[in-house]
Amino acid sequence: MIKVRVAAVGRVKEKYFAEGIAEYSARLSRYCDFKIIEAAEETFKKTSAAGEEIIRQREGERLLPLLKGKVIAAAIEGKKISSAGLAEKLSAYAAAGFGEITFVIGGSYGLSDEIKRRADMLLSFSDMTFPHTLFRLMLTEQIYRAFSILGGSAYHK
Repeated sequence: MIKVRVAAVGRVKEKYFAEGIAEYSARLSRYCDFKIIEAAEETFKKTSAAGEEIIRQREGERLLPLLKGKVIAAAIEGKKISSAGLAEKLSAYAAAGFGEITFVIGGSYGLSDEIKRRADMLLSFSDMTFPHTLFRLMLTEQIYRAFSILGGSAYHK
């Protein structure tokens, strides 16, 4: 069974997001070995552009050891694909013999350049910016949808 990981900065504090993530995580258990791994979020008050870069670097250092297998990083400048396109990407990775895929979600200031360079793919859901906890729910649902497509489930219409 393929391993799918989401390496994310910070914790989900909102109960309604946590419940949604837990629901899709449970549904994913029939398709893959799914796990969310959290890296500590850098604490800050107000910061400058240079401070934001330091925050991205520090969070990136925490994320880097969590990246295994093929890495898909969430980045606004990444490629936009459909749900079916994500399913095709996951299927291609599995067919190529990759037993583990790691999705990466940065913190409030995004991902470090080092994480983006390490990624095999930069993935964008939109030109819009989303809170990283909401995005974690959205990504978990899309991973479930991708596996549902591959499994021929009626979930994806």
